[in-house]
Amino acid sequence: MKKFIVLVALILCATTSGFSQGFKAGLNLGIPVGDASDFSNLQFGADVAYLFAVADSFSVGPMLGYSNFFPEDSDNFDNIQFLPIAASGRLGVGDAFFLGADLGYAVGIDDGNDGGFYYRPQVGYDFGLIGLIASYSGVSRNGGSISSVNLGIEFGL
Repeated sequence: MKKFIVLVALILCATTSGFSQGFKAGLNLGIPVGDASDFSNLQFGADVAYLFAVADSFSVGPMLGYSNFFPEDSDNFDNIQFLPIAASGRLGVGDAFFLGADLGYAVGIDDGNDGGFYYRPQVGYDFGLIGLIASYSGVSRNGGSISSVNLGIEFGL
């Protein structure tokens, strides 16, 4: 079932991005916090999204990402990987600043990872084709969460 959900999400994002002008692709690095800091010291993420303008300064659309938490001790812990599938929203504040949020489900990729509710509030500055984003991302699962504080770059294609 996980593979089917991932396949459908990839097809939707690929189809959407081919016909759109609001396509975004981003990369980020993060510092794990909370429960995640007990076993991980670095998070890497990548995502793609297509944002539809709903109003002058507000846009929404689908987002598909990848997130990997690297273990501090690779002998005792494996990487924890997620494929977030979410709705993304952005609100322009002023000329170049924006507030945003991604909400959805993060599919667990590695063995024994069931995934969970995905959330990512963010603030950013748009330089034109490139944006700088600070965010907090988390996956709530089984009474706990795996979270990180991130800094990333986003490209408008």
